Amino acid sequence: MPHYTMDDLLYLMTQLRDPKTGCPWDIKQTFSTIVNYTIEEAYEVADAIEREDFQHLCDELGDLLFQVIFYAQMGEEKGYFDFAKIVNNLVAKLIRRHPHVFPSGELKVKKDETEQVNVSDLDVKASWEQIKKQERLQQNKTQLLADIPLSLPALKRAHKLQHRAAQVGFDWSDHKPVIDKIKEELKEVEQAIATGKEEHIQDEIGDLIFCCVNLARHLQVDAEQAVRQCNAKFTRRFHYIEEQLAANEQDCKSSSLVEMDYLWRQAKEKGL
Repeated sequence: MPHYTMDDLLYLMTQLRDPKTGCPWDIKQTFSTIVNYTIEEAYEVADAIEREDFQHLCDELGDLLFQVIFYAQMGEEKGYFDFAKIVNNLVAKLIRRHPHVFPSGELKVKKDETEQVNVSDLDVKASWEQIKKQERLQQNKTQLLADIPLSLPALKRAHKLQHRAAQVGFDWSDHKPVIDKIKEELKEVEQAIATGKEEHIQDEIGDLIFCCVNLARHLQVDAEQAVRQCNAKFTRRFHYIEEQLAANEQDCKSSSLVEMDYLWRQAKEKGL
């Protein structure tokens, strides 16, 4: 069986995009048309990791890499950039953002391989943020939140917005006032429901969720990851309900909420 390399992958991409002999679907794609596929592939990587399905993780990472190759090929066709430039810019950025590893600013192996890097994790994070701040200034992105992508999942973006604002002191001192704020926002949701105005209700629920993300951040919890785990737990328990009902020749539609809730509590007791 052949052992393919990165060069083979790059060549394959040129063939898929060949205007005369390539694949019709690949040829008609643009940057905007494959964005959703890229997001989907990234989530499939995350899903494989969460399930600890390392056998399939390799394939999922390959699918994600293919997305990068696809963008590189289209960028080269348009004269924007190519794969070599992507790699060059990435390596340069990583060297720049890791001065504790590459103090000379060059990709060099240390003379003393046994030398320990005397830098803490907090030091690294502080340095990273300072370097990113300098990069934003160089890109004329003077507003603090300007470079946080709109395309991020909403919970992830909320976390990043709050974290960035906290760097300039716009933050609660600890989690306790955040809990008070959540209670306040919940009351405002109830008031909005009383008005019956959908736009107002949506706005207040958004505020409530944003505050919950803030609480998660203060407690060192990744809100996006927490909800993903909750989704997986809900799925497991609901599957249990379906399986138990099916064993008695029933289904959810023919069962009462009381019956399904009883099975839900069973699933919970079983640790599902």
